[in-house]
Amino acid sequence: MTYDRVPRDHRDLRERIAVRFFRMVNPLTRRMIPAGIPTGAPNVLLLIPGRRSGIERTSPVTVLDFEGHTYVQATYGASGWGRNLRAAEEVTMIHSGGRRSQAHPAEIPADEAAALLRCALAPYHCSRMLRRLLGPRVRPPVGLLRRYHLRIDDTPQEYLAEAQRHPLFELQPR
Repeated sequence: MTYDRVPRDHRDLRERIAVRFFRMVNPLTRRMIPAGIPTGAPNVLLLIPGRRSGIERTSPVTVLDFEGHTYVQATYGASGWGRNLRAAEEVTMIHSGGRRSQAHPAEIPADEAAALLRCALAPYHCSRMLRRLLGPRVRPPVGLLRRYHLRIDDTPQEYLAEAQRHPLFELQPR
């Protein structure tokens, strides 16, 4: 069996800090989104059935609305909810204020995802300081970068490496 993520003991310090931070923040975000409290990002809750158990899991994710489509990126690779999303036929999105909608997740191939990421972030300023701070593997969700008009990567190869590390899914409405 192969895994898409780096083993825990090989993670960069910056990546370990980011993972711990989001583990602390996610329970709060799970309560804020249905209550309609602003989170500072275009977040939704995804109710994703487990790929083996079928038990619905709730994950707060940042969405990218671009050219009439809704995308979500598995920010820490295809682990946990990313693999469940890959296997799911249908997911439920809970928007700010508790409104629910059904969607069909479709994974976008890495080369197409790289082009889409580049197109979505091209007009924005490239932050070299943020890139140095986050390191080579950690990236904020693409929806967050677009909201704050930032980009980290420059070349098509960097976008392709990002798309290969962090799969991009389109959430097609039902």
